[in-house]
Amino acid sequence: MPPAVEAARAEDETARDEAERRRGDERRRFAALRAPAAAALLTAALFCLATRLSRTYPFGPVTRNTVDLGQQYLPFHAYWRAFLLGETHGDAFLNWNSGFGSNFLGDIGTYLSSPFDLLVVLFPADRVELALYVVTTAKIAAAAAAMALLLPRLRPGPCPVAAVLGTAYALSGWTLDHGSTVPMWLDGLIAFPLLCLVGEGARTGRRPVLGPLVVALAWIANFYTAYMATLGAAVVLAVRLLTAEETADARRRLAGALRAARSVLIGIGLAAPLVTVVFLATKVADPTPETVFAPAPWRDVLARFLPATASVASPALFIGTPALALALTLPFNRAVAPRVRAGWTAAIVLVALSLQWEPTHLLWHAGASPNGIPYRQAFVLCGLSIVAAWFSVARGVPRPVALLAGVALLGALAWTARGSAEIDRWTFPASGAAALLALAAVPLALAADRRGPARVRPDRALRARVLPVLAVVLLVAAQAGEVAVSGKRIEEQRRSEVSWSPRVGPWQETVTAETARADAWPRYRTDPGEVPGGNDVLLVGGQGADYYSSLTSDVTSRTLASLGFGHYAKGRHPTSLDNPVADALFSIGTRLRSEPAEPVRQDAAPRATVTATTTPVPPLVTVRPAGRPATHPGDSAFARQERLLGADVYELPAPSRTGHTLAARCPAGSRLWFWAPEYKGTAALAGERPVDFDGRPPSVRAPMRALGTVPDSGAVRIDLGPEGEVRLPREPIGCLVRARLDSAVRQLTAGGATRVRATGHTVTAELPPGSGRVAVLAAPRISGWRCAAGDADPRPARAYEGLVAVPLDGRASTVSCSFRPPGLKLGGAVGAAALLALALTWLPHRRRARR
Repeated sequence: MPPAVEAARAEDETARDEAERRRGDERRRFAALRAPAAAALLTAALFCLATRLSRTYPFGPVTRNTVDLGQQYLPFHAYWRAFLLGETHGDAFLNWNSGFGSNFLGDIGTYLSSPFDLLVVLFPADRVELALYVVTTAKIAAAAAAMALLLPRLRPGPCPVAAVLGTAYALSGWTLDHGSTVPMWLDGLIAFPLLCLVGEGARTGRRPVLGPLVVALAWIANFYTAYMATLGAAVVLAVRLLTAEETADARRRLAGALRAARSVLIGIGLAAPLVTVVFLATKVADPTPETVFAPAPWRDVLARFLPATASVASPALFIGTPALALALTLPFNRAVAPRVRAGWTAAIVLVALSLQWEPTHLLWHAGASPNGIPYRQAFVLCGLSIVAAWFSVARGVPRPVALLAGVALLGALAWTARGSAEIDRWTFPASGAAALLALAAVPLALAADRRGPARVRPDRALRARVLPVLAVVLLVAAQAGEVAVSGKRIEEQRRSEVSWSPRVGPWQETVTAETARADAWPRYRTDPGEVPGGNDVLLVGGQGADYYSSLTSDVTSRTLASLGFGHYAKGRHPTSLDNPVADALFSIGTRLRSEPAEPVRQDAAPRATVTATTTPVPPLVTVRPAGRPATHPGDSAFARQERLLGADVYELPAPSRTGHTLAARCPAGSRLWFWAPEYKGTAALAGERPVDFDGRPPSVRAPMRALGTVPDSGAVRIDLGPEGEVRLPREPIGCLVRARLDSAVRQLTAGGATRVRATGHTVTAELPPGSGRVAVLAAPRISGWRCAAGDADPRPARAYEGLVAVPLDGRASTVSCSFRPPGLKLGGAVGAAALLALALTWLPHRRRARR
């Protein structure tokens, strides 16, 4: 054969071999993705099924907006959609809608920085609830896919079982009880298996660039739960380094640990521009009362491994009865190497103990015991249990001895937990049914394992194909039944025990339309008033005080509380104050007031009548002369309002008290205001309807409220209807003389800015000639404001009774203020250094790959 022909034939064979190799690689990649895809689809279907059974929106009429889901995450996602579409007054630095101006970049990093949150732009404005549900479902499905991707990387095994266990992880009790109503935490649920994959890559010396990028994405999406997921992934890596055959010697173990540390440090550095802003914002946030950790009774802890249990006082550890039974077989499964059994068993026991010991509890929560849910890290233990179940089943169904031992442990757990208050009436029926289905799957799976002669006899070949499918179907049925029952019961219990907000509907739509019609920012603010749900201005627009965030500044909370505003959540949720003096102080020119047209129910979106009132108010920037101090120097909210206004507008009588009656004298025709922030009950001016007050210190502070108009006689009698102890301040009564207020407003307007411009995070105001003393911007002086008068260099803003202030020299005709979130510059420098480190990691890896 001629040499040319032989060369051509050799080239053809090489090409065919290369094509076959590529096809094989494609088949393997496709096979590796089957388990994650199946897990994601199964998880989404089961989560929607549980929602449907509980008759919850979007598969039923009942609201799912319980606690913070309705008061924080729903409004924030509504605002996020508007921001991404360019429909807000503020920018990524500053949110003008909330709290009279708040650090929006901090809120982005806390609530909205997950890539999944970008999905909100695909939905219309009146379908934000549906958008948030889709985001939640997508995150839970992604967590299932990530776990199903991780398990075969730890040890090869059957893809269908990996998919079922991935679903068990994603639909754990932690997800159903906590994660589904706190969507930002679900990013930690996704991050845990992904960070474990980063650890696997570091252990084997693969993907040195992808690892830091995954860490960065996890910490950007939600650094709070990513921190917990990182600790959990470190536990997994430690077990793998000690038990895997590839890292049998100390040198390889050390190298793997160092590579993992490098990936984590570079990844956190890449996330620093956002993480640093959030971290520093928490330092100046309104402090919550210090919480002392109290471990849950062990009987309650064991009960939380079972289905249909819900509590904020114990860790949510349910992963499904089949998965739990498999995990409990691991210590007795002789098909697994002793060091592997010992390593994973010790890790799970130690992590479980760490949940109950205060020093490690503080370690899991970065040094601060959280308010509300103390076991936020429980998803890590759920993930470790799933990994243990996988190691026990990856090489085949555990032998009868191991199965019996695991079932015995499961029975002992259930027996010990039987008297716990966490047990629901559906707990044991659901667990028992799932256990029976799982036991029915065992003989099918064992029979499918004995398929040696299946290649010869067609009937055995058919059995080898059918029996595994039947076994998986039974496992899926067991998982589906428990998840459906658990999701239904947890949702029903939550709605009956905690606060809730009605569904978004006609009420919010009407307020949104009226707010948009009246909006005149920055000439003056428009306050939408109280709309059910909280964080109203994020949902319907406007520029009010209402704001609920973990990062609500202490300055904002204290300033507004001192002026008579109310709050919830121990100060982190200041609310609107319908008071004309407050409107003048914060340049609220249009105020909306809503009245429900029907009872507010869980299973309907309410309607309301909305009215808008526009009154003259000073501009957003005013100039304060060196005038006289107010004649009421006390510490009441009335006196503080007057000091900030610079005029005496109230009469503050000293009331006499007889039993539950207050008596005083005020100017005839003045408006009577009652300020009792710690009072719970009713207060009624004689001849007027009672007004409700809901002071419950330290969590809830009642706002100042009007009781009516003082009669011509000037005599005032207030009848109290307290619920418990009567706690009143020294000056609970203020009689507002409207003529005095109107005069003060005219004076501030005449001396205030002649023109105000606001663009994103910057405010510029033109002042009358010869303005002296100090210019005041009607916004709380939170950290990050820098201001300048005229052509002077910007400096950190001063404070004037808690508001942003700029000293004037009498020559400047303009003032400008700009907000930059603290930590942005430092975080940017750390991020740049991390990017350089990543490049230095990539270049040697690239050269080695080319060689």
